[in-house]
Amino acid sequence: MKIFITGGCGYIGSVLTQKLLDNGYEVTVLDIQWFGNYLKKHKKLKIIKDDIRNIRNYSLKNYNTVIHLANIANDPGVELNQTLSWEVNVLATHMLIEKAVQDKVKHFIFSSSGSVYGIKKEKKVTEDLELIPISAYNKTKMIAEKIVENNNKFIKTHIIRPATVCGVSPRMRLDVSVNMFTYQALCNNKMTVFGGKQVRPNIHIKDIVNVFFHFLNKPNLPSGPYNAGFENIKILEIAKKINEITGAKISILKSNDQRSYRQDSTKLINTSFKNKFSVLDGINEVQEWYKYITKKDIDKFYTVKWMKKLGL
Repeated sequence: MKIFITGGCGYIGSVLTQKLLDNGYEVTVLDIQWFGNYLKKHKKLKIIKDDIRNIRNYSLKNYNTVIHLANIANDPGVELNQTLSWEVNVLATHMLIEKAVQDKVKHFIFSSSGSVYGIKKEKKVTEDLELIPISAYNKTKMIAEKIVENNNKFIKTHIIRPATVCGVSPRMRLDVSVNMFTYQALCNNKMTVFGGKQVRPNIHIKDIVNVFFHFLNKPNLPSGPYNAGFENIKILEIAKKINEITGAKISILKSNDQRSYRQDSTKLINTSFKNKFSVLDGINEVQEWYKYITKKDIDKFYTVKWMKKLGL
């Protein structure tokens, strides 16, 4: 089976691509590689270094599935250059699924975001709730979802709404909460928490990769959005978990950021998906990773900091 992945050199993409290769799939990755390429050479792997906005230059014929991961990630990243972000997150999604339909791809899996719901009072934030995005990033993901959904009659689609991801990847990120706090604790023996009462849903990187793999192997599951998050935890509680392991101090500062996101993933669980990893696993992995990192590469692990260095 042939798979086409956008953003396959990214934080999630690097882990997903390797899992697909390990399971015998032929994989083509299209990635602009702003943050580098950590994929190992493989006889069944083809890597195209290009901008997703140039997707019309490539053929998707003979690919069974497109997995669309490429995007400008998180709220601060999108705010850095909103024109670029709307083009990459929305316009490119439109061009990609249009190309997939034109070239008769059978299955399209889109990575959205669990933050598209906005701030909800409901304890169980399920897929049938109204989307009320509160940031430009949330809005780009919501509109991209609508574009994907509008093509359901032409191609089988699944929309995944990941929680905040944690854990180690060859293309590491230190701007996601669990990884960030763990790194702060190990590097400075101190974590800085802004506010702390905000709730974030979390998912281990191996679990979110398994979610994509799950839908790849079950293409006949009903189309539509699926939440993918298993631990709704306050930011301060994450820091306390890390404190118990590392002994690092917690410094709490005031914050105007009241964004709290929760997720209920019952719909996904009812498709027979089972998560296997936890936030604690992510903390322990980052702790082990820390022993071997090269400090000069740290800036690449922060999306906004590195995009600024690239002049984006």
